Amino acid sequence: MASRTVKSKSMAARRSRRATQRLTMSDVASAARVSPSTVSLYLRKPDAVSKELAERVQKVIDELGYVPNLMAGSLASARSRIIGVIIPSIVNSFYAETYNTLQNIFHASQYQTFLGVSDFLPEREEDIIRAFLASLPAAMVVTGLTHTERARTMLKAAGIPVVEMWDMPTEELHAVDMSIGFSHYEVGRRQAAYLYEQGSRKVAYIGAAINEDLRVRSRADGYEEEVQRRGLHTPITFTAPDMASTPVGIWLIDEVLSVHPDIDGVVCSNDALALGVLFEAHRRGLKVPEDMSVIGFGDLTFSDSCQPPLTTIRPPQRQIGRLSAAQIIARLDGKDIPASHTELDCELVVRGSTKPLKA
Repeated sequence: MASRTVKSKSMAARRSRRATQRLTMSDVASAARVSPSTVSLYLRKPDAVSKELAERVQKVIDELGYVPNLMAGSLASARSRIIGVIIPSIVNSFYAETYNTLQNIFHASQYQTFLGVSDFLPEREEDIIRAFLASLPAAMVVTGLTHTERARTMLKAAGIPVVEMWDMPTEELHAVDMSIGFSHYEVGRRQAAYLYEQGSRKVAYIGAAINEDLRVRSRADGYEEEVQRRGLHTPITFTAPDMASTPVGIWLIDEVLSVHPDIDGVVCSNDALALGVLFEAHRRGLKVPEDMSVIGFGDLTFSDSCQPPLTTIRPPQRQIGRLSAAQIIARLDGKDIPASHTELDCELVVRGSTKPLKA
C-alpha cells in the first residue's frame, strides 16, 4: 500500500509540474519505471515493445497527458515525424481516398501528415512545398510530375524520400525520386477503344480543367490517338478551363451535339462530366446507350446508382496510397529502396451506359 501511495504522490507532483514546465520523455520513463529509450521505441514502433511494457508506458502517457515532441523525436537526423502530402483537389473523391489511405498507414507507424491542396496551380504547389520543407518533414508525397523548376529543385535538394503519385515518368517528364501511378494516356485510349468495340462509330471527348490538369490533357491525347488509329473520323475534342462538374458536362455535351449531332459515343474525362451528359441526353430524348454510349473516369460515389449506371475507368486510388506509404516507411526504416517507378493498372467497370460488346 505504501508504494502505491508514493507512486500516486509522484504522479500528482508531475501533474502539478506540467502547469509550469513541459513534460519530457524522461518524466514518462520515470513514472513508468522504464528507460527513456524504451519510451522512445514505444512511440516510434509500438510493436517492438513487449505488451506489458507498452501497456505500462501508455497508461502513464494517458495519466500525465504527455504529448510527444515530434520535432525532438528525430533530432539525430534533424527531421520531424511529419510527412507532407500535396494533392490538387479535395473535391475529387479519388484524391481524398488516396490521402485517407496514406494518413492511416503513416499514423500506424507513428507519423503524422500535413495536407496541402494546390488547386492544380504549380505556383501554389511550390509555396506549399517550401512551407512544408521548412518544418523538416521526414518525407514528401506530391501529385503528378509537373512542378515548377524551383519546386523540383527544392524536392531534390531536401535529401528526404519523395513519392510522386498518380502519374508515370515519360521521356519529357522525369521523376524526382520514386513514382507510383498509371498512364493517363492509356486511360484515354482505352476509353475510346471500348466504345468502338461495343459498336460506336463516332466518338467525342469532353474534358474539364484542361489547362490546369495535364493528366486530363494526357487522357485526351490517348483518345485522339485511338480515334486516328481507327480511321473512322477525325478526333472530336471539346474542353473547358472550368473544374469538372455536372453543369460543365451538360454545357460541353450541348456544344458537341450542336456541331456533331450524329455522335454515338462520348468519352468523359471525369464521372461528374459524364453525369451531365446523361442528364442532357435525357432532356433531349436520347437513349443511353441505344443512341449514345457514355464512359467516364473515376468511379465516383454516384457512378453505380445514376440512370443508367455509368461505365467508367476506376483508378487504383487506395493501391497508390498503400504503395506510396510502404515505399516511404521502408526508406525511413533504413531499407535500401531504389528510385523505382511503379506503374499500376486501372479497372474498366462496365455498367449500363454502354452496350454489350459485339460478338
